[in-house]
Amino acid sequence: MFSKQTFLICLFLISINYAASAQKIKLFNGKDLKGWHADVPAKDKNPDTPASFIVRDGKLVSMGNPKGHLITDAVFSNYRLEVEYRFTGKPGNCGVLVHASTPRVLYKMFPKSLEVQMQHQDAGDFWCIEEDITVPNMEERRGPKEKWGVSAGKERRIKNLTDGSEKPLGEWNSMSIECFGNTVKVWVNGVLVNEGTNCTASKGQIAIQAEGAEVEFKKLELTPIKN
Repeated sequence: MFSKQTFLICLFLISINYAASAQKIKLFNGKDLKGWHADVPAKDKNPDTPASFIVRDGKLVSMGNPKGHLITDAVFSNYRLEVEYRFTGKPGNCGVLVHASTPRVLYKMFPKSLEVQMQHQDAGDFWCIEEDITVPNMEERRGPKEKWGVSAGKERRIKNLTDGSEKPLGEWNSMSIECFGNTVKVWVNGVLVNEGTNCTASKGQIAIQAEGAEVEFKKLELTPIKN
């Protein structure tokens, strides 16, 4: 028989677990694209252009084409984003954009943001899209300093720390992106693959790309981080 003290301890632990789970925000509900909006330039000229983002069998699917972005309606800061994804066929390009704001600032396509690359075999690279970030060994991972920049024609790619963190094609990968203040950290399948500081943005929308390859997402879950 439980003592009163044991009962109170159990109740306390239950309340902590409930509070932790209650603050998680499911960005994708498994049913529809509520809370998101698409920005697909091809639809400007032809509204009947096929959808770049759909829900299929309880998963959010980036069809790859027409190219564009699926963007959250809400703005977020100080959070950890958990993503589970896989390429369904031929491997290719995709990405999760954090701190997204002004649409179509690069190539009349990409919103101002910091992209966390998901491209097959390059998962965890940073791509600077009119926002910037600093990492260790910057010249080794970004190229000559005089070529750095955040706009077209500049060295915007910052290579990740590891190779081989992704699972074989067709299997599910997990990606965790932690944004806190001006720092951004990225894990792929539990391995820290990139970390940067002095990011020029600390809040914004979250976006998923359609950039040529079909990708399924079965989890997009955000947990706020308290200051």
